[in-house]
Amino acid sequence: MNRVSTRLDSFISERESILRSLGPDLVPFIDFSRQFLSGGKRFRAQFALLGFGTQNAAIPDYAIDVASALEIFHAAALVHDDIMDKSDTRRGAPSAHRKFETVHGSAHWAGSSADFGTSAALLFGDLLLAFSDELIASGLLESPDKKAAHRSRKEFDRMRLDVTAGQYLDIVEERAWPSIDKLDALPRAHRVVVYKSAKYSVEAPLVIGAALAGASDQHLTTLRAFGLPLGIAFQLRDDLLGVFGDPSVTGKPAGDDLREGKRTVLIALAQRALAASDVSQMDDLLGNPRLSGGEIAHLRDMLVVSGAVDQIEALITEQVSVARSALSGSGFSVATAAELLALADGVTQRAH
Repeated sequence: MNRVSTRLDSFISERESILRSLGPDLVPFIDFSRQFLSGGKRFRAQFALLGFGTQNAAIPDYAIDVASALEIFHAAALVHDDIMDKSDTRRGAPSAHRKFETVHGSAHWAGSSADFGTSAALLFGDLLLAFSDELIASGLLESPDKKAAHRSRKEFDRMRLDVTAGQYLDIVEERAWPSIDKLDALPRAHRVVVYKSAKYSVEAPLVIGAALAGASDQHLTTLRAFGLPLGIAFQLRDDLLGVFGDPSVTGKPAGDDLREGKRTVLIALAQRALAASDVSQMDDLLGNPRLSGGEIAHLRDMLVVSGAVDQIEALITEQVSVARSALSGSGFSVATAAELLALADGVTQRAH
């Protein structure tokens, strides 16, 4: 991960002179790029390099480029996600569109700071997407195995399709719920988990890295069987943290997912168990950006009393068990399997 951080720093520095040559107004793009790429858990880079490491003990620079490109893509996705969710913070600091609002306000420019912030952040996210594509192309070009590089690129492209589709499905669920039968809400929420997060966060990075290293079809199948359930467990934990997480640890306001009206598996499970009057009350509260502390506490109580929280914890345990069993007879070294299992514990037992 130190090599990934170093590569990200050098890549942004290489682009800095280009942006500065276009004018001083572009300096925020450089500053914000560094800020957004300096933190985070780097799970996607870790999984990509673990995937590569299932085939090769040494990690060459071109594999670091590919892993770093995944981190830039993730930063872009977060920028766009925060715009759609109208989130004020990211990792304990202002989200990108709020940062650009400050640029506008402090300069006393014409028009709305909020409109400028949204437009600038959209372009900033697009720039990060371009950076990601540029860096992965550079890494793949350096790979000595062109067939493996092509296969890795195809997996990267499919990941981008899946997560974009999954993000759209997520915003659909936030708005389409009045016309959806409550019995259909759970499979629809699960679909969002799979495509917005599970494949993108764990399965795809593992396979991208392994394919780059020339993994066999059998090994790629094993990594998919390991990565998908682990990715589901990862997102289910994230859903719990979005409601019950400590803001000082998560870097997001308490109950942020409730204010945003996220129609998660947690919510779907609760609404299957609650009385109709409680479901109606929950529907009235979800998605209100001005929820009071008392209203958030009430919603949390409903989720606990319904048994949904316990069900989510049971699902996480079940999915991790499925992931672990996928490694049995995988043919991976003991050390590699141990690293995969250790990261599996890290992504599902985390507090942020």
